[in-house]
Amino acid sequence: MRIYATAQLIGDRSHQCDATATASGPDGVRSYVLLDGIGSTDEVRDWTRTAARRLARSAAYHADAETGLRTQYQRYAADPDRQGPWGYGPKACAVVAVALPRWLTVAWCGDVRAYLLAGGTVQRLTADHNLRRVYPDNGVHGGGNRNVVTSCLGNFETDQDVKDRYGHPAIESVTRPVEDCRLLLASDGAYEPLEDSLRNLADYLTGSPRTAARDFVQSAIDHATVHADNATVLVADLSAA
Repeated sequence: MRIYATAQLIGDRSHQCDATATASGPDGVRSYVLLDGIGSTDEVRDWTRTAARRLARSAAYHADAETGLRTQYQRYAADPDRQGPWGYGPKACAVVAVALPRWLTVAWCGDVRAYLLAGGTVQRLTADHNLRRVYPDNGVHGGGNRNVVTSCLGNFETDQDVKDRYGHPAIESVTRPVEDCRLLLASDGAYEPLEDSLRNLADYLTGSPRTAARDFVQSAIDHATVHADNATVLVADLSAA
C-alpha cells in the first residue's frame, strides 16, 4: 500500500509553481518536501521543481529536516547574483519533513505549513513566516498582509538578519516523536480557503493518502474566494512501528 500521495490544482494562476518531492535515505529515513514558488513564470516553475528535488535529497542524506533545508538555503544564498537589495533569482516558500523510525523533524521558511492528524485531531507544527505573524490581528485592525512572506528559500539573509527585521529566524524547525498519524504538507492556496471558511481540516484527510490529497485540493479550490491560488498538498501516513 502506498503510504503517501500528492495532489495539486492550478487554480486561477497562469502557472503551477508549487512542487513536491520525496527521497529515501538509509535506515528507513524518508523525506517529504513541498515548495510554493513566488511568482507565476516558466522560470519560477522550473526552478521550484528542481529545488524541491534537491531539498528532498539533502534532507534524506542528512536524516534531518533542518540540516537539509539549511544546506540548500545557504547554497542559494551564496550565489553572488542573489546578494544585495537588487538580488535576482527565483524564490519559494519551503517546508520539509523527515520521518525516521522514531522521530519526525520538520523545518520551514515561508508560509507553507505542516500538520499532523492523530486521533481525529489536526495539530499545526509550523508558524508562518509572513507579515500576519509579525503584525497579528489585535481586534482593531486585521493584522499584516499574510501574502507578504518574511523568509523563503532563495533569500540571502541570515537567521540574525531576518530576526532583527521580523522577530523570527530565517529557518525554524520542530521535532516530534513518531506515532501512528498522518502528515500533511500544504501550500497557502490549499489551507487558506478551508481555514478562512472555518472548515475542519480533519474532514478532508480521510481515506487513502491519494483520496485525501485529491479531496483536499479540490475542496480548497471550491472554497476559494475571488481568485484561487495554486493548491498543493502532500499526505503521508507515518507509523510508530
